[in-house]
Amino acid sequence: MASEAEGVPEEVRNLREAIRAFAAMEDDAECTAAVSEALRQWPDWHAELRELRQSRVQVLRERDRRTWPEIAAIIGGVTPERAQQIGKGLRGAKRPEPVNPRKKRSADPPPAEGPTSG
Repeated sequence: MASEAEGVPEEVRNLREAIRAFAAMEDDAECTAAVSEALRQWPDWHAELRELRQSRVQVLRERDRRTWPEIAAIIGGVTPERAQQIGKGLRGAKRPEPVNPRKKRSADPPPAEGPTSG
């Protein structure tokens, strides 16, 4: 397990441990409720993490005078162009919206028009 933790920030290891703590819960109902609550809050946490990363990227660029290739290497797994987008707060490719049967899909074809009088 030591090799798994090498190079991984303590905060990331703590997050992984929190997920393992959910899995270790003995009561299935309590585990289900706890995981569900975490998932309900995840969109807020995800947005907060994105905003934190953006602000730190801006500091790296403006105060520390890091180049986009340097910042991309710090982020890991992104191009310098993507690092620049992150610094501007631009999100990646638009993910498909979840299917909501109550919401009319915009991809539905328009209703057929009847014959027109000429």
